[in-house]
Amino acid sequence: MQLYLMRHGEAGYNAHSDRERVLTEVGRYQTELMSNWLARSVTEFDLVLVSPYLRAQQTWQEVSKHFPEPRKWLVMDDLIPSGEPSVAVDTLLAYADHFKADKVLVIAHMPLLGYMVSELVAGVEPPLFATSGLTLIDKHGESASLTWQQTPHTVS
Repeated sequence: MQLYLMRHGEAGYNAHSDRERVLTEVGRYQTELMSNWLARSVTEFDLVLVSPYLRAQQTWQEVSKHFPEPRKWLVMDDLIPSGEPSVAVDTLLAYADHFKADKVLVIAHMPLLGYMVSELVAGVEPPLFATSGLTLIDKHGESASLTWQQTPHTVS
């Protein structure tokens, strides 16, 4: 299984709550850059799991313009910035198994994403994710490896 973990695009701070923050124009642009880059190597996703926070939902709206409709996409309440990494990973893997998904996209937040990488890949310290940044984890059975990490500043 290939797990594509993505941080939401850059968001503004002018909102009533953290949950309601919206993408900036830079956030939309960086998400488009990453989506274009990703679409060169990935044709579709079987499963997409997205945080309930507005900026993550808007990131998915931007990404979805570059890919066909996934077999299944869900809002996953565990994918919030203060979410419990082990619960988020267990839920993600259960959904992937249930939907027999081979290519899974997760759109969420820091610090959760970094801790999820550490939960999935033994011995890896939690990496930082730039806004709109992507990490690919290859998971086969009980073993998993971090294949690459990309940011809008490293893609062309």
